[in-house]
Amino acid sequence: MGSKLLLTMGNWVINHWFSVLFLAAWLGLNVLLFVYAFLSFEKADKYYYTRQILGSALAWARASARCLNFNSMLILLPVCRNLLSFLRGTCSFCRSTLRKQLDHNLTFHKLVAYMICLHTAIHIIAHLFNFERYSRGRRATDGSLASILSNRSHQEKKGDSWLNPIQSPNMTVEYVTFTSIAGLTGVIITIALILMVTSAIEFIRRSYFEVFWYTHHLFVIYFIGLAIHGIGGIVRGQTEESMGESHPDNCSEFFEKWDDPKFHCKRPQFEGLPAESWKWILAPSILYLFERILRFYRSQQKVVITKVVMHPSKVVELQMNKCGFSMEVGQYIFVNCPSISYLEWHPFTLTSAPEEDFFSIHIRAAGDWTENLIRAFEQQDSPVPRIEVDGPFGTASEDVFHYEVAVLVGAGIGVTPFASILKSIWYKFRHADHNLKTQTIYFYWICRETGAFAWFNDLLASLEQEMEELGKVGFLNYRLFLTGWDSNIAGHATLNFDKATDILTGLKQKTFFGRPMWDNEFSAVAAAHPKSAVGVFLCGPQTLAKSLSKCCQRYSSLDPRKVQFHFNKENF
Repeated sequence: MGSKLLLTMGNWVINHWFSVLFLAAWLGLNVLLFVYAFLSFEKADKYYYTRQILGSALAWARASARCLNFNSMLILLPVCRNLLSFLRGTCSFCRSTLRKQLDHNLTFHKLVAYMICLHTAIHIIAHLFNFERYSRGRRATDGSLASILSNRSHQEKKGDSWLNPIQSPNMTVEYVTFTSIAGLTGVIITIALILMVTSAIEFIRRSYFEVFWYTHHLFVIYFIGLAIHGIGGIVRGQTEESMGESHPDNCSEFFEKWDDPKFHCKRPQFEGLPAESWKWILAPSILYLFERILRFYRSQQKVVITKVVMHPSKVVELQMNKCGFSMEVGQYIFVNCPSISYLEWHPFTLTSAPEEDFFSIHIRAAGDWTENLIRAFEQQDSPVPRIEVDGPFGTASEDVFHYEVAVLVGAGIGVTPFASILKSIWYKFRHADHNLKTQTIYFYWICRETGAFAWFNDLLASLEQEMEELGKVGFLNYRLFLTGWDSNIAGHATLNFDKATDILTGLKQKTFFGRPMWDNEFSAVAAAHPKSAVGVFLCGPQTLAKSLSKCCQRYSSLDPRKVQFHFNKENF
């Protein structure tokens, strides 16, 4: 067992070394920035007097702020869909090692968000200590250095040379928080962040997509607040001119003589730190702005709905045309219906093939927006609703034809990207495409109800016939699994098992009841293709993704010349 575990771990490292390296570099930069900023504010003479009031909480606040800026710079990049599609489609290096990392864009987006939350918590806690110490220093009357630094600057009213933002002993921390730029924007940023993170949890995102969609756009408020957060200059340090006249090494011990005109040390002067957050987020914000402008421009191009097909299990198929639209297999688009909502855009995988003269999507009722859309198309007396389309955008399924053997796994409506692939295969065989690298395809479709199989029955039947006519029966091996069944369905299927076609689907391949035994399936594929690169593609739930990922690791050979399973998952 131990040796098998080591082999599995070794396979994982070999197959994911670039992901590990990338994450290690990102984490390393976070650590480096944090440590560098922490030591700078903990050791620098410029902040000696500030530390006399705040202690180490100053360094904790500034180090976490540095990492907050860094990760805020990164958070928008993984959701720049046009940028990712450009890298996927045009960068030759991205077609090999780096290209695969683009499929993890949303995972990285979430990791960066978690890091922002972590450093936000550190930053807030550190500043709670800072404000408490500011308040304590302002109220102190013991003649200590912290007391003098907190009081003298306000008493003498010399312009902007204060160190403690609490201007009187009666001023509360709450008052400073809600009347200062840094305090007020900090509260707004924190509330926006909490709402964005909590609404993005899996349950809310799946069940109440509209809540997720609207609250996630609070990122605009987050970035505006972050850009102006440091303008007030609450955190302050000694000026360079004052450092030359009254360096802390020479003058801090004689603070009681600062007011003596005969003494060589003068009272230190202070200045606020310049705002720096905007420098970190300016470039990615401009990039994302161009991204949204491009999306808006493309969405305004006219879309003509050529055909509407109502399928069983509350699924509607839309066939459309759009000037200049070009796609690849497995890609997806974002769809908006202004009559339902001007702001909501929802992703749908394209089910058409690039060889067809239209593009299509299948939409299943899975929430208020989709239910309203289907209801609008069901009303025959009403005009066809206007649809806006943005895309297409690339996904992992684009790489399916790069593998000699492909394993396609769809769960329910998750079959849609593979419909595009299977249609494209049909056209490639019809036109005798000799550039097709793929030799064998294993297709698994897992559904809860029998009606779902009707969505692409005609396609599978056509492929069955095409493969037989061309003498390539072994090219496409498909399995249909029904997970929601009762004794009546099973009994009916058993009684008609000897018939040439399946009683549930009308296809020659019989429907299986239950779920696939993935160990058996992977073992069979590995035995049939001992020296092939096998691409495993999934569009389905995370639990199934974990099972398939483990099987890919378990059944890949340590010898790179032998069978290797490469896991790919659709992410929107």
